[in-house]
Amino acid sequence: MSEHLLRHQLNAEFHARPPLPLTGSTRIRHLAFLPDAAESVSQRAYLDRLLTEADWAITEQSDSYCVVGHGDVKVRWELHTEFSSFTLLEPLDANGTAKSALDARALQRWMAEMPGEAIVSLRIDHRDAKDLAPDTVMAAIYPSTQQMVVSRIVDGKAWVFTDFQFVEGEVNFLLIDAGMTQRQAGRTAQRLWEIETYRLMALLGLPVAKKIGTWLRESELKLAALTDKIGDARSTIDENTALVTLSNLAAEVENSVARTAFRFGAARAYASIVMQRIGELREERITGFPTLKEFMDRRLAPSMNTCAAMAMRQSELSSRVARNSQLLRTRIEIALEQQNQELLVQMNQRARQQLHLQETVEGLSVVAISYYGSQLVHYLSVGAMVAGIAVVPEYATAISIPLIALSVWGTLRLLRRRAS
Repeated sequence: MSEHLLRHQLNAEFHARPPLPLTGSTRIRHLAFLPDAAESVSQRAYLDRLLTEADWAITEQSDSYCVVGHGDVKVRWELHTEFSSFTLLEPLDANGTAKSALDARALQRWMAEMPGEAIVSLRIDHRDAKDLAPDTVMAAIYPSTQQMVVSRIVDGKAWVFTDFQFVEGEVNFLLIDAGMTQRQAGRTAQRLWEIETYRLMALLGLPVAKKIGTWLRESELKLAALTDKIGDARSTIDENTALVTLSNLAAEVENSVARTAFRFGAARAYASIVMQRIGELREERITGFPTLKEFMDRRLAPSMNTCAAMAMRQSELSSRVARNSQLLRTRIEIALEQQNQELLVQMNQRARQQLHLQETVEGLSVVAISYYGSQLVHYLSVGAMVAGIAVVPEYATAISIPLIALSVWGTLRLLRRRAS
C-alpha cells in the first residue's frame, strides 16, 4: 500500500501534548512567554542546560514539545504558534508543602533568566479532598470581601477556587480532587492553565482596540467631511482633490486593517478556546459564587465584544471609503465623457468646415486647371492655323473649356472616392 507522506506526521500531531497524569497532591506552576524566533531556540537550549547542570532525563519530546523529569518533578516545554510555555509539576505533602528536594531558589533563578517576556504566570495546587476538605476552604472564604470564583466540576468529582488576582505576580488556582482519576486530574489541571493562558492572550487585543478606536473616530469624521466636500464640488479640480484625499484615507484604513486583523482574529480564536475549555469542565454552580463561565461572560466577553466592534467598524469604514471613492470616480468619469462628447462635436464641426473648404478649393482647382488647359488649346490652335490647318483658335478654345472642366471634375471625384 502506498502511504501519504504526511500520514504518520498527522497521526503523531493528533496524539501530541497529552495531559500529564497527577499522582496525588501536586503543585503546578505554568508560565507562558511571547518569544521571537531566536528566543524560542534559546528556550530549548535553556531546557538542555537544565539537563546538563542537573540529573534530569527526557521522558517525551518532539520538535515543539519536551518533558524532562527529575524524580517526582517534571518540567514540560511547549512551543505554540504565538507563545511558548513551561509547566513545572512537583509533589506536595498532606500539608501542601513541596516534598521534592528541588532547590526552590535555584529554580526561581532559572525561571527568571528564561528568554522571552512572560505573559502568564499561574500556580495550581492540586489537593486531595481527604487532606483539604472543600467545606474548610468555603468557611475561610465567606468572611472575606474578595470575590471568588467557585464551582464544582467534572460531574462533582472536583472543586475549583480562584479569584484571578495577581498574588506575588501569580494567579492562584486551588483544585480539590474528590474522586478524579489520575488522567482526569491531569486533563482538568491542563484545562485550568489553558483557560488562564488563553484568557490573557485574548486580552492582548483589547489595548489594540482601544488605540484604534480613537483613530477610527477621527477617520469617520474625516470621511463625513469629505462626503460634504464631494457634494459641494463644482469643478473637476475640486473632484480630483477630493479623490486624492479619499485615496489617502483608503490607504490609511487598509494599513490599519492589515496591522490589526491578526490581533483581532487571534483574540476571537483565543476567547473561543477559553469558553470551550470551560464547557469541558462541566461546571455546577455553588450558591453565592460565580462560576468560571459567569465570570468570563461578565469580564472577558465585553473585551472581546470591543475587539469585534472595532474590527467591524474598520471593515465598515473601509467599505464606506470604497463606496465614496467609486461614486466620485463615476462622477469624474461622467464629466470626462461629457467633455469628450463636446470635443467630438467640435471635431465634427471642424471636419465639416474642412470639407466645405476642400470642396471650395476643388471648385477653384477645376476653374484654374480649365483655364490653363484652355490656354494650351488656344496656343495649339494658333500654331495649327499658322501651319495651314483650317482652325479658328477662338472656337477651339471655347469648345475645349467645358470638356477640360468635366474631365478635371471627374478625375477629382475619382481620386476622392479612392482616398475614402
